Amino acid sequence: MILLSNISLQFGGKYLYKDLNFKINAGDRFSLVGANGTGKSSLLKIISGEIQPETGKIFKQKNVSIGYLPQENVTHKGEKLLDEVTKALTGIITLRNKEEELSDSLSQTTLTEEEKLDYISQLGEVHHRLEELDSYSADAKVQKILTGLGFTENDFYRLTDEFSGGWQMRIALAKILVSQNDILLLDEPTNHLDLDSLEWLIDFLKSYKGALFIVSHDTHFVDEITNKTLEIYLGKFNTFKGNYAAYMQYKEERDKLLAEQYEQQQKKIKETERFIERFRYKATKAKQVQSRIKQLEKIELVSLPEETGKIKINFPEAPSSGKINIELINVSKSFNENNVFTNLNFEVARGDKIAFVGPNGAGKSTLAKILAGKTEIDSGERKIGHNTVISYFSQDIADTLNPELDLVETLEEIAPDKNPVYLRNLLGSFLFSGDDVFKKAGVLSGGEKNRVALAKIFLAQSNLIILDEPTNHLDYSSKMVLQKALYNFSGSLILVSHDIDFLRPIVNEVAYIRKGKLNLFPDGIDYFLTKRQELQEDEQTVKRNIKDSVNVSRKDQKRIEAELRQRKYEATKDHIKKIKMFETKIEELENKKKELEAELLNTDLYHNPELMRDKNTEFNKVKKELEDLIKEWEIHTTELQRIEERFN
Repeated sequence: MILLSNISLQFGGKYLYKDLNFKINAGDRFSLVGANGTGKSSLLKIISGEIQPETGKIFKQKNVSIGYLPQENVTHKGEKLLDEVTKALTGIITLRNKEEELSDSLSQTTLTEEEKLDYISQLGEVHHRLEELDSYSADAKVQKILTGLGFTENDFYRLTDEFSGGWQMRIALAKILVSQNDILLLDEPTNHLDLDSLEWLIDFLKSYKGALFIVSHDTHFVDEITNKTLEIYLGKFNTFKGNYAAYMQYKEERDKLLAEQYEQQQKKIKETERFIERFRYKATKAKQVQSRIKQLEKIELVSLPEETGKIKINFPEAPSSGKINIELINVSKSFNENNVFTNLNFEVARGDKIAFVGPNGAGKSTLAKILAGKTEIDSGERKIGHNTVISYFSQDIADTLNPELDLVETLEEIAPDKNPVYLRNLLGSFLFSGDDVFKKAGVLSGGEKNRVALAKIFLAQSNLIILDEPTNHLDYSSKMVLQKALYNFSGSLILVSHDIDFLRPIVNEVAYIRKGKLNLFPDGIDYFLTKRQELQEDEQTVKRNIKDSVNVSRKDQKRIEAELRQRKYEATKDHIKKIKMFETKIEELENKKKELEAELLNTDLYHNPELMRDKNTEFNKVKKELEDLIKEWEIHTTELQRIEERFN
């Protein structure tokens, strides 16, 4: 469909790529990868026609349509949301206008029979094209796409001017998905999506029939929807069959081989240089020396793979704290008429690493700000635990940077004892290289400021870190640096993120925030995804049953209610059984614990050290078993409550 022939592009006097050729065929599903600054976004702009290459040509098949989503800076004004997105149905709108014109022409009374037949023939062709484009379900499709991307029906009739930057990007994405393009060029499409919208987009793109060309650092996203990888590496294009995971396996093997080749080549170069230096002025060796010099000149140097991903930056050791870092008791929060939380109870225990997930607007960022003390609560209590020290990062915190300080000075403010080399390495891991570290904070872009603010978090002496979408504007290597550091962090974490692969090794709990409620899922992100799927399936079943029960007879209504009761029984019976078993065992152990406490308080026991030691060992064993049982009881009780809520 599209052929790039002898394409060259340079930036700042340096070629990003030169005389490169590449072809996109119908149905190709490419992930475009490469280090930051290699020209990935520029390549999308070249294909879309946004910019022209320095040399070369782009050949496109006739009538090939391209949908291009840039990474940022998209705004829409002056239209209601539904009208704005519907405008993307350009082919259908043109045909509908043509249909109206032909119908008006046919209504004229002065037409000859021949003219009537001509108009009827044209109208038939228009109707045929409208059927091919599935125009009669197009309006419903627009609403379905908007809903999938997180907009509500109330949003449909709001002016686009009212939506913030992240939602503006969703509007742009909706228009591209609606417009039935042959090729989609998407530059970081997941940056402004929540987990629900991300999963919806994955499902949508899996069934998309056109070609995909995607730049994204969300590895879960690209693994799900692409089957080829195009790498920009050392100014060349390398194509691989397989998704991002397969590419990374290849890259690891290639980088290892390159490192070995580099080492062998350097060894050979040094040996040759030593020979030249040793015999440079010896006449009998002049011919050999000249030969070795020519050899050196002809050597094509092996380039080492990037080292960014191997930079090791760790958080300082977290200060010791109490068992509970922070606790919210009956907290309520509203914004005007929007009631976000009512009587919410939540706590972060020492060592917890919790992901906040849920639809946009559900209150994830609000809850993060409440915990960080950045947003006042309307009622309830926010209790800080003993010696809890909080660090907080959000997308707007970058505005607090001092515009007059350069990047090294910005970090020195918070860590004056750190070596400048360490600070430059830290900035390097967040994509600031060379003289970039001496830029003033005031001249940085929004994304660059976010990366500096994130680097500051690394230097804070805290034991509770709260991060709101920390991976936006980071490339893969920087994400890996951050991921490893958070995994090794000895304190507690709250992470607001939709990046599943980023969260997977870090978090041990997931807080699902939806409709003003918070449900905790133990055992990490994969356990949550499994339970979330079950939750959605049960919700759909309940909704269908409720819908089917409308206008049915009392007899049928009783049958449906009985079926729902049976489903509820089947879903809850194992949990109820286990909870009863745990409660019986807990009661036994609590009684045993009381008996042992009484015995240990008996002063006569101190005259028998061996017996006292045995009793103390037994007491600790009972206490540990009791704590473990209570934890299991809490897990099953929480799960039971969650299931029961689905049937209420």
